[in-house]
Amino acid sequence: QVQLVESGGGLVQAGGSLRLSCTASGRTFRRYNVGWFRQAPGKEREFVAATTWSAGSTYYADSVKGRFTISRDNAKNTVYLQMNSLTPEDTAVYYCAADSRTTMVESEYTYWGQGTQVTVSS
Repeated sequence: QVQLVESGGGLVQAGGSLRLSCTASGRTFRRYNVGWFRQAPGKEREFVAATTWSAGSTYYADSVKGRFTISRDNAKNTVYLQMNSLTPEDTAVYYCAADSRTTMVESEYTYWGQGTQVTVSS
């Protein structure tokens, strides 16, 4: 069993940065691949970024490529999402998810956090 807790969300002006953290319980977390998803008001949840358990491979949605960076520190059971050059279109609730599979598909993730709100003002 893995429990995930996101943190680091907040209100930021357009062009600013935030770093989200996803901290997990469970000694086996380091074996899981982790993804970040987001859900804006009135929209479906969408894939943002993912990293394999070893951080050897990372994946990004086209909308965030070059602006967001996913990384992980397995010693701290934490995965980060560094978000730069934020725009109002990045406003959403951000969720982290974990699974033993490497996937960008929401339905394939087993464990989910509760989400953290990111609001970007213009």
